[in-house]
Amino acid sequence: MPRQKLTLSVEEEAVRRARWFTKKHDTSISRLVSEFLLSLGEADVPDTPIVSRLVGILPSDTRLEDYHEHLVEKYDS
Repeated sequence: MPRQKLTLSVEEEAVRRARWFTKKHDTSISRLVSEFLLSLGEADVPDTPIVSRLVGILPSDTRLEDYHEHLVEKYDS
């Protein structure tokens, strides 16, 4: 899919958090924003504040089993 440049103005704290998140998850801010925007309208997600903040954080191909494996690795030491 062709890419198009987009200029955004966001709060400094949002940029700081985005840089931290993308470094921790080995991705880019462009990819993070792109995946979020592509996820809009794909599912009927309740419009609660916490759900709204979480939509698009994980790649769409993330499986529940991946999350379980993460928890085992993190807490089963």
